Amino acid sequence: MQIKPIEILLVEDNPGDIRLTQEGLKEGKVWNNLHVAMDGEEAMAFLNKEEKYADMPKPDLILLDLNLPKKDGQEVLAEIKADEKLKRIPVVILTTSEADEDILRSYDLHANCYITKPVDLPRFMTVVKAIDDFWFSVVKLPDDRERGPLESNA
Repeated sequence: MQIKPIEILLVEDNPGDIRLTQEGLKEGKVWNNLHVAMDGEEAMAFLNKEEKYADMPKPDLILLDLNLPKKDGQEVLAEIKADEKLKRIPVVILTTSEADEDILRSYDLHANCYITKPVDLPRFMTVVKAIDDFWFSVVKLPDDRERGPLESNA
């Protein structure tokens, strides 16, 4: 059986945070492909396989910032969790906001966890590695990729 990489969609508009996440995941234990969407509209286009994203894989995990241009993270989260084809994808909120209302609303919209981004580099890298360890070593993720043609949701 061929081992497939874990597909991760990072929805983030800050180039520095994108780079740090890439580095943290590169040092992780699990083979992964990191895809990046720079705003909420691009994230939904990726997830719905629109136009240039038609051949993109379904992510196994979404890392979602709340503060995004065009469509904010909570709007994206609400759309994901309302869609039968997408709602089982775990969504980790990874954002700078520590506001109670953002945390509560994210969980009300069925976020799988909420993490506040540390501002210093070593702690940010620790958080990304912890996400890698937890979501890919501890948690059992649904794997739609192994379904045969008769079991497919397509």
